[in-house]
Amino acid sequence: MLAGCLSVLASPTWKAPGRLKLGELQVLELREEDPAAPAPPRPTVEDRLGPLRLRSMEPLADGRGWRFQVQALEPGAAVIPALDLGNGQRSPELRIEVPRTIPFGGPWVGFGGGNEDLLPAIPFPWAWASLLLLPPLGLAAWATRRWRRGSAKRHLHHAAHAFRRHWPPANRDRAALDAAHALGRDLLAARFGEAARAWGPTEFQARNLDPWDQWVKSLDAARFGRTEPPFPAPEPLVAALDARGGLKGDA
Repeated sequence: MLAGCLSVLASPTWKAPGRLKLGELQVLELREEDPAAPAPPRPTVEDRLGPLRLRSMEPLADGRGWRFQVQALEPGAAVIPALDLGNGQRSPELRIEVPRTIPFGGPWVGFGGGNEDLLPAIPFPWAWASLLLLPPLGLAAWATRRWRRGSAKRHLHHAAHAFRRHWPPANRDRAALDAAHALGRDLLAARFGEAARAWGPTEFQARNLDPWDQWVKSLDAARFGRTEPPFPAPEPLVAALDARGGLKGDA
């Protein structure tokens, strides 16, 4: 009789850490240490152990108790009341501290906080994403630099093309002569700079530009109704510039 009473009064013991971390899954064990006592039956619990959320429950490997995987979602003292084991035994009450790890009044993100249980928006990584712009920006910079370096040559070719189309002038009236003279000066300025707009026979002879020397003299003669010297053909005029490296590849 006494042995039966002692077996009824005996109860398993809890094996638990001193503290539980808020929100983390941790393990509690309810174990019968007395090998002479029967193993505790399955406790009548569903989804909670007191204030702790019960995530899983399984028997111990040696069959002498139960293993509980729990999650603390509230700070403070977690009290697990005595569990009825169904055979007249009851587990002892268990008190475990759950330290606060969230600032007071802050949202409990990820801990079942209802409307506040929302993860903060992850900012777009503009700094890293901008690295993808380096190849196209480098290509654009190279293309811009190349385009600027070739702008003078393109301007020279456009001026040469316009000069060829309008030289020699179709008639010898003052407007036609002035227009042809302006196109020629534009071509000279594109090749030698703005100072070439004021060059006369002396400057052309000093630079071995004999066709252009004839060009300026023929225009002066045409303004006074003379035909000598005659207008030079456009090919020698452009070729004189081309010989000095100005119009290579011009068609």
